Amino acid sequence: MRTPQALVYLGLAVLLSLTHLLGVRYMSIGSVTPDLLLILVVWLAISNGQMTGLIGGFVIGLVMDGITGDVPGTNALSKTIVGFTAGFFFNENKIYLTLGNYPALLITLLCAVVHNFIYYFFHVRYTEMTFNVFIYKYCIASALYTTVLAIIPMLITARKREKVQY
Repeated sequence: MRTPQALVYLGLAVLLSLTHLLGVRYMSIGSVTPDLLLILVVWLAISNGQMTGLIGGFVIGLVMDGITGDVPGTNALSKTIVGFTAGFFFNENKIYLTLGNYPALLITLLCAVVHNFIYYFFHVRYTEMTFNVFIYKYCIASALYTTVLAIIPMLITARKREKVQY
């Protein structure tokens, strides 16, 4: 990844972190909230490869751990695994085809379920709820909400895809 591109991703990460901290409570439906930074990690891994996604996920997760005061390491661990998982779908010749079409949403959904399972595993007390409630509310509902919001960058990428000649 080139330095200007890294700065763009860093700027996006800062912007999304601030949006997450200040505005995600206004976006919540019940107690289900989207993870905007997860979308960034998935896009980073699909467009630049597994190692970049892995490092980007770790750095973004570490920053979020510091900002939010969560259990130390939970964001870093879960977003690192997301970067690794999404990196499997990297294909240098099909970046815009993947990101500008429905596979991007399917990959985001898969990564969001994996992320939420790992992340919320450390936050939910099993004595307060059943395992089914944990899976449906925290893993699946939040993953679906994040995937719905991933439609926005997918549509932006689809417009770029029209301009790129294959």
